[in-house]
Amino acid sequence: MTRVALPEMRGRGYSDAVATGTIAAGGTLGILIPPSIVLAIYGLITEQDIGKLFIAGVVPGLLTMTLFIVTIQIIGWVSPATMPAAGTPAGRRARLHALGGVWAIGLLFLFVIGGIYIGLFTPTEAAGAGAAGAFIISVARRRLSFSALVGCLVEAIRTTASVFIILIGAVMFGYFLAVTQTTQKITAALIDLGLGAYPTLGLILVLYFFLGCVLDALAMVVLTVPILLPVILELGFDPIWFGVIVVVAAELALITPPVGMNVFVINSVVRDISLVTIFRGALPFVVTEAVVLILLVVFPAIVLFLPSRM
Repeated sequence: MTRVALPEMRGRGYSDAVATGTIAAGGTLGILIPPSIVLAIYGLITEQDIGKLFIAGVVPGLLTMTLFIVTIQIIGWVSPATMPAAGTPAGRRARLHALGGVWAIGLLFLFVIGGIYIGLFTPTEAAGAGAAGAFIISVARRRLSFSALVGCLVEAIRTTASVFIILIGAVMFGYFLAVTQTTQKITAALIDLGLGAYPTLGLILVLYFFLGCVLDALAMVVLTVPILLPVILELGFDPIWFGVIVVVAAELALITPPVGMNVFVINSVVRDISLVTIFRGALPFVVTEAVVLILLVVFPAIVLFLPSRM
């Protein structure tokens, strides 16, 4: 996205800080908006309904996106020099023509996620239905060549193999924790502190904040969830809700200094923009992400509303 979006934003007059900060923040949404590999792995580790986890991420994802848009608007009001002056709005016909290139993606998303939500198929079946839908759309638009099909199959095999290797490691790690009674001891230790449910949750979120400086979201889930989930259940929190909280905490860590991984990825792609500039551009979105996290903790219904209707 940096290679695609940054040249466009620079060409239209956005400052480097705003452009890179927006890309860094927007890049965090991929692990929350379904279908999310991180939520799928969380569901497999915790034996929770993956369909409900996917649906639980929809409203928080849309909320985060909306608040990001509001944040960009506020940046424009406060520092108008960092953004281009308003241009001539495109006509209705031009806008409809531009949507013609993305309608298939939106339709496929609604088909897969909507099918899970109404119970038409399970998440596993939804994956197959989504692949079939993508195949049909590609054939209908005459964009599927034999080499592209082979490339898709190879990439699918690589992704599946990597996910299964992670799952095998997670299962072994969980078995080790069970044999050594590590989870029971950690749960007892945290409960014995007598801090209460929300202060203990606050400690866990602080832990995720620091872990996010050195680990990606998937590694955080695999390493911490087998240990912390018993604590969460003992405190009376919903495991579906906690899965989304973990992902949002990981999103926050990905753009927070001193080691926001998304920021370093952008810097590795665009070497002429300093880390300080990217962090400065991402800082308003750090505040926004923190607000989202607080809202989800204070109002769990934001996460659990849609899953409860399944």
